[in-house]
Amino acid sequence: MTAKDSGTSADALQRTIEGTVFNSTLRKNVGEGVLDYEVYLNTNELLALQTPFAALSAPDELLFQVVHQTQELWMKQLTFEAVNLVRAMDGAKFPAIVATLHRMLVIARGLGDQIRILQTMPPDVFQVVRRQLGNGSGLESPGYNRFNVASEGLRAAFGRWCARLGIRPIDIYQDPQSHAESHRLAEALLDLDEAVQSWLVTHYMLVRRTIGVAKSVKALDGFPTVLLASRMTRPLFPELWDIRVEMTETWNRAGGFQPGEARTTNAGGPPTHASGTMSVGVTQSVSGTHPAVAEDSEPEGMPGPSSSRAG
Repeated sequence: MTAKDSGTSADALQRTIEGTVFNSTLRKNVGEGVLDYEVYLNTNELLALQTPFAALSAPDELLFQVVHQTQELWMKQLTFEAVNLVRAMDGAKFPAIVATLHRMLVIARGLGDQIRILQTMPPDVFQVVRRQLGNGSGLESPGYNRFNVASEGLRAAFGRWCARLGIRPIDIYQDPQSHAESHRLAEALLDLDEAVQSWLVTHYMLVRRTIGVAKSVKALDGFPTVLLASRMTRPLFPELWDIRVEMTETWNRAGGFQPGEARTTNAGGPPTHASGTMSVGVTQSVSGTHPAVAEDSEPEGMPGPSSSRAG
C-alpha cells in the first residue's frame, strides 16, 4: 500500500465514521438520531457539540473539548450528589450518607483520571489549541463554581450534624468509639476532600506541563500560574484537617515505649513496660481525657448554626 493509498483510506474511514453506521446485529442504521437510545440520550446533539473534524485547529483540539465537556457533566453529577448528601445528613439517614459519599468519591477520583488524559498533549500542540479559547479559564467553569457552592453546603451540613449531637469535631477523634457514625462520616468527608484536591493538583500539573508555572506566565484569564498552587490545595473541610494539627501539637511521648525497650503482654489490655507500669498514652487520647485539650476549646472555622465566622 502506498502512502497515497493510506491517506485515501484514512480519509474514507473518517467519512464513514462521521455518517451513519449499519449494525448487523440490529440490522439498523445507527447515527441517524431516531433509535430509542439516540433519542433518549440526545446523541445527535451531544456529538455535535465538538468542532467538526475538518475544522479542528489541531487533532488534539477534539481531545481538549471532549475531556472538558465530560468534566462539566461529571461535576454536574457531583454537585447533584452533594445536594442529596446534605439532605441525607440533615435527615440523619446514615445508609444513604455512606452510599452517596462512596459515589461522590468514585466520581472525584474519576475526574482526576480523566484530566490526566490531557497530559498526552505536548506543549507545542496545546499552544495551538489555546488560541481558540479567548480569555477562557477553569474559573469560568459552571460545574466548578456550582460544586464550590455545594461544598460550602456540605460543610454547613456537617456543622449542623455536630450541633444536633452536641459535639465538636475534635470530640469525634478523641473518642471515635463513642461517636462511631460521626467518625465514619468525618473520615469519608475527608476522603472526598482529598480526592477533590488530588484532582485539582493533577490539573495544576497539567498546567505545569503545558504552559509552565512562573510569575511571568499568565493563564488566559490574566492570573499568574503560580497562584494556582494555593487554589488547588484549598480544603473543603478545613476543620477536619485542622484536627490533625491540633492533635499533633498537643501530642507527647508519655506512655510510649523507647526504641528497643522491653515490653510485657497484658491479657485483655494494652502492653506494659517491663517495670509493670501501663502504657496509657493511647488510652488517654481515645478516651477524650487528653490533658492538653481544653474542654471549652472550639475548632477554628467550624460553621455551626450560630457561628458568624466564614472559616
